[in-house]
Amino acid sequence: MKAALWYDKKDVRVEEIDEPKVTSGSVKIKVKWCGICGSDLHEYLGGPIFIPVGQPHPLSGTTAPVVLGHEFSGEVVEVGEGVKNIKTGDRVVVEPIVACGKCPACREGKYNLCSSLGFHGLCGSGGGLAEYTVFPSEFVHKIPDNMSYEQAALIEPIAVALHSVRVGKFRAGDTALVLGAGPIGLATIECLKAAGARLIVVLQRKSIRQEYAKRSGADVVLDPNEVNIPEEVKKLTSGVGVDVCFETTGSQIGLDVGLESIKFEGTMVVTSIWEGPVKINPNVLVFQEKKILGTLAYRHEFPSTIALMADKRIKAEGYITKRIALDDIVEQGFGTLTGPEKKKQVKIIVTPDKSLL
Repeated sequence: MKAALWYDKKDVRVEEIDEPKVTSGSVKIKVKWCGICGSDLHEYLGGPIFIPVGQPHPLSGTTAPVVLGHEFSGEVVEVGEGVKNIKTGDRVVVEPIVACGKCPACREGKYNLCSSLGFHGLCGSGGGLAEYTVFPSEFVHKIPDNMSYEQAALIEPIAVALHSVRVGKFRAGDTALVLGAGPIGLATIECLKAAGARLIVVLQRKSIRQEYAKRSGADVVLDPNEVNIPEEVKKLTSGVGVDVCFETTGSQIGLDVGLESIKFEGTMVVTSIWEGPVKINPNVLVFQEKKILGTLAYRHEFPSTIALMADKRIKAEGYITKRIALDDIVEQGFGTLTGPEKKKQVKIIVTPDKSLL
């Protein structure tokens, strides 16, 4: 079968590999659509970050090259021994966490914080940028009949945003600043809207993404090249700042602006994956008892995300800006998302089945 494999930074290849075999407790999925994630781009531009190189991943036991892709939907074509919750023909989405199930975090049900954490599509256990993949049935979720395979490929990034809103203890009536209107930023805006935000301000430089932010539910969109963001945020919040800020840019400016824009005892939630260290003056936190929280992926959020999308409380409309074939992923996928046209894109989704295009 065909699959997209990461070999090294800026070295992704579409190659023929062996089709995976179903194992006990797992299901085999024929992939319909798979999104290219920001994490994939970080691996492409600055990796390895999650991808095991040199040292085998403790759970997958493999090293690069690895099959990419963790935002995907598909149809179950085979089930392994002992699988009871999923059957052949089911339309599904995969929660792509690879966890040991035995460490202290896993025993507390916080499997996204597993001491040996991996992600399907990054750690070498297979991935969604392929014709077929196999994954444990406990992390495979059925999708409703009124949800398309294309929409289902957006469940994973929406779940990331929903988890960040929960980690930030955001409450109905609170105010928020979202830094960046890329896919995770837009998903965060929608989740905040669904959570009853009183005011959603978005930082986004001038591009089509400003319109995407407004369409997703932003009340105000500010360009850091045109205005002083913290000053404007304070004007909009009676001089105090927002309750919670969500950092999705992975940039020093995002961190600085966010910390300045939250109120006393306010919270900054860092969702981005970073390619290197940044600077911070701890006095910014100390003098006003501000908090910085990290958030990683999701845990137990997929059922809620599916329900919120199915009943349109989270619409996730207009996210998909380009559909391409797996064969074209290097040039039309990674090339587009790292080139001059990248700001015009929200989500590029990929299919190994050209009849779907």
